[in-house]
Amino acid sequence: MPEGDTVWRTAHRLHTALAGKPLTRWELRAPSGASLRPDARGRRRPALPDVDLTGRRVHEVLPRGKHLLARIEGGLSLHSHLRMDGAWYVYGADERWRGGPGHQVRAVLGVVDQTAVGYRLPVLALLRTADEHTVVGHLGPDLLGPDWDAAEALRRLLAAPGRPLGEALLDQRNLAGIGNVYKAELCFLLRVSPWLPMADLGPAASNRLLSLARRLLEVNKERTARITTAEHHPDRRLWVYGRSGRPCLRCGTSIRVAEQGDPEDPNGSAARLTYWCPHCQPGPAPSDTT
Repeated sequence: MPEGDTVWRTAHRLHTALAGKPLTRWELRAPSGASLRPDARGRRRPALPDVDLTGRRVHEVLPRGKHLLARIEGGLSLHSHLRMDGAWYVYGADERWRGGPGHQVRAVLGVVDQTAVGYRLPVLALLRTADEHTVVGHLGPDLLGPDWDAAEALRRLLAAPGRPLGEALLDQRNLAGIGNVYKAELCFLLRVSPWLPMADLGPAASNRLLSLARRLLEVNKERTARITTAEHHPDRRLWVYGRSGRPCLRCGTSIRVAEQGDPEDPNGSAARLTYWCPHCQPGPAPSDTT
């Protein structure tokens, strides 16, 4: 699933292409009723009747955690979430679409000189801008948002003091934008186990965690290749993520991997593979590791 920096970059690309321009093409190809997905609180969002927005101006496209909101003249917003397979591409007026076969296209937003095409979008809904809270209101402070609030994020993280750090970081209700890559990398940089209970992290490390998280997303939001090690070599860009069985870049110990999380959790912390170095990150660990 794309992380906050990737979603920020997608929103920036869409905003640059569409903002301030009237739509010359508007298509939503999602099957009927596909937008009626339960939100994080289990409620089904009412869909607006099909409308043609051709001629209306796109005000802005902005990210909210891992969500995308395209605000359009007339008080409407197009909400999308990429999840694992979705993607938005921007094409020039005469450029061939290359994001996938035509049956995977879910949305087309065209302006005079460019066209934004959404492929394989599992979450796509047109709603009133005033109702955006129904799809993103449950999110915690956005690490890349203008209203980032570290104190509120820490309060939410500590609300469940016994919860493992790795699970707490992935829960978008605590803070929005961290995915599986940053979860693993942040725990490594803090030199703590992803299974360490939040309460055992301590005030100094908790504050450093939030500072590191924001800084990592900020420095990577305009990069196509994510880097947490300060090295640009493809095999050395990340400390532990995706390196199971390979030597730790810091100490040489084999990196381990195990599942962590609740398979039924809809808020981002469902069971995911977690990578860590048992030497650099002492503390609790599961028995079923590889």
